[in-house]
Amino acid sequence: MMEFRAAMLPIHITLGSVRLGLLEADQVRTGPASEGLSAELRSVTTVLSRARTVEAIATMEPVRAVRAMFRSWGLDPSKYRPSSEALLRRVAQGKGLYSISNVVDIVNLGSIETAWPYGCYDREKILPPITLRPGAHGEKYEGIGRRVWHLHGRPVLADAVGPFGSPISDSTRTMITGETHSLLVTIFAPASAPEASLDKALGRLAERLERWAAAAGIQREILHGEVGEIA
Repeated sequence: MMEFRAAMLPIHITLGSVRLGLLEADQVRTGPASEGLSAELRSVTTVLSRARTVEAIATMEPVRAVRAMFRSWGLDPSKYRPSSEALLRRVAQGKGLYSISNVVDIVNLGSIETAWPYGCYDREKILPPITLRPGAHGEKYEGIGRRVWHLHGRPVLADAVGPFGSPISDSTRTMITGETHSLLVTIFAPASAPEASLDKALGRLAERLERWAAAAGIQREILHGEVGEIA
């Protein structure tokens, strides 16, 4: 009997100024990063650390565009720093990036290359429908790193259970673990980002997941930032 890949998870957007890149994958083998992946991550971080100071990070065009996206949501990006900028600042300080797992390292690599926030989630732990929206009063979750994030007014991805992700910091509920075999990856790009650049980033992400995490059944999609549900 022929098997068919399930349709991608639908997402309803109630925030403006954003363009989402989405990728889903099955049969993922999550584990330690291979030497090849680790070498590529070291190479990229070394080049970035030599080329950029912490002060110069804020002048990068993609970083400025992400900051403008945050301001359009009523957030001060210096107080609520985009996850991509936090990674870039760490690299510029010469600290490199922690190696978490092959999947997380691949996602972080894409984020520092593009300067866009990426989110990476265990697809099997997400219960549709999904909405990208402002956090409601009283909403919170345990962020990765054990910090409790209060989400009122912040951009969140939420499912039927509640918020699980954000371009600032993701939750432990849907985080990638050694038991993860199915992925949802989101790229939170500014609406001004060229579609070709976002498509290229998704393609590079897919290639790396296939090469270093044995991912299969990959599907990808770009949501153009319109408010509405994309099936």
